[in-house]
Amino acid sequence: MKKTISILGSTGSIGTSLFKIIDKKTKYFKVNLLSANKKYNLICKQIKKYNPKYFIISDPNVYKKVKIKFKKKNIIILNNFDKIKDSNKTDIVISAIPGLAGLMPTILAIRFTKKILIANKESIICGWNLIKKAAQKYKTKIIPVDSEHFSISKLLQHHQLDDIKKIYITASGGPFLNFNVNQLKKITIKDALKHPKWKMGKKISIDSSTLMNKVLELIEAQKLFNIPNNKIDILIHPNSLVHAIIKLKNGLTKFIYHETSMIIPLANAIFEDDLNIEYFYKSKKKRNKPIESLIFQEVNKTTFPIIKLKNRLNEYPSTPIIINSSNEILVEQFLAKKIPFLSIYKIIMTILNNRNYKKYAIRNPKNIYQIKKIDQWARAQTMKKVNKSLC
Repeated sequence: MKKTISILGSTGSIGTSLFKIIDKKTKYFKVNLLSANKKYNLICKQIKKYNPKYFIISDPNVYKKVKIKFKKKNIIILNNFDKIKDSNKTDIVISAIPGLAGLMPTILAIRFTKKILIANKESIICGWNLIKKAAQKYKTKIIPVDSEHFSISKLLQHHQLDDIKKIYITASGGPFLNFNVNQLKKITIKDALKHPKWKMGKKISIDSSTLMNKVLELIEAQKLFNIPNNKIDILIHPNSLVHAIIKLKNGLTKFIYHETSMIIPLANAIFEDDLNIEYFYKSKKKRNKPIESLIFQEVNKTTFPIIKLKNRLNEYPSTPIIINSSNEILVEQFLAKKIPFLSIYKIIMTILNNRNYKKYAIRNPKNIYQIKKIDQWARAQTMKKVNKSLC
C-alpha cells in the first residue's frame, strides 16, 4: 500500500529535494497535499505531475490563476490551511515553509499525521512549546531534517545529556569566510547569495553569509534537545561534511559525516533504517577515495559579529522571537537594496537595546496570537530603524 505524503513548501529547496526521492519511488508514495506561495509555473508543473488531492496557495493572485487553470481537474485548490479537514490523514508531512509563516500550518498538520519532518527553524524558534504540545496530544513523531539537527538527533540516540561535555554545530563560513571588515563593507547581493557549498533559497543564503543561520540553529537545538546554552557552540568547518559533533565526558568525540545534499537527511528521516542511499543519491566523491582532511576552526567574531548574539539568546523567553523577526525584515531590506550588509547585525542590536525591548521579550506566549504580537512589535521597530537609516 502506498504511503501518503504532504509537503508544506513544495516549491522551495527542501520540497524540490524531496521530489527527487518521490520520483525514485513512485510506487511507494502518493502525494496528498502540497502548499506554496508563488512560483506559478512550478505549481502548475507539480499539479500535472503529482496530481495531489489538495494544493494550498497563499499568494492571492497566484491562487486565483491556478484555480482558474485547473477548474476542470479533480483537485481541491485552497488559499489557507484552515479548510483542511481533520479526516485528511497523511502518513508523512514535511514542514518546509520558510519564516514564521510556517508555524500555523505545522501545528495544523500535526493533527492529521503521525510523522512530521520539520525543516522550518523559525517555527521551532518562535513556537516550539505549541508544536511540542500538539505533537504530544496527537502522538505525532517530530523529526528535524536540517543537516545539523538531524545529525544531533542521531548522535544523541545512545547518550544522555549528562554524558555530554559539549555539542558543536558546524558552519562552512559561507562566501565571506576570510573577508576583513573593509571587504564586508563592499558586499553586494550577488556576493552574499553565492554560497560555496549549498544550493539554497535567497533568505537562507543571506543568513548563511552572516552566520545568522547558525545563531538560529543554536536556538533550535536548545529547544529540540533541551540543551543548555553553555553546552552548545559553533565551529567553522569549510568542508561542510561534518554537520554536528558531540564531545563526551568519557573522552570520546563523535560526529556525523555526509555530503552536502538534503536528500541524505530527508531520505534517512523517511525510511529510517530501511535505506540504501545510493538508490537516491549518487556520491560526488570518487569510489575508494579516502576521507579528505577535515578542517575546523573557531568563528572569527570580527568577520561574523552576529555570533555575539549567542550571549543574549536566553536573556528572556521571547528574545529568540524578536531576533528572528528583526532578522527576517533586515534580510528582505538587504535584498531590496535598502540597507548595506553590515547593517543586519547593527540594527538587530539596536532592537535588543530598545527601551521597550524587555516589555515584549519577557513575555512567555501561550498561543500564536501572542507570538504574533511580539513578532509585529519587532518587525515594526526594525522597519523604523531601516527607514531612519534611509533619511
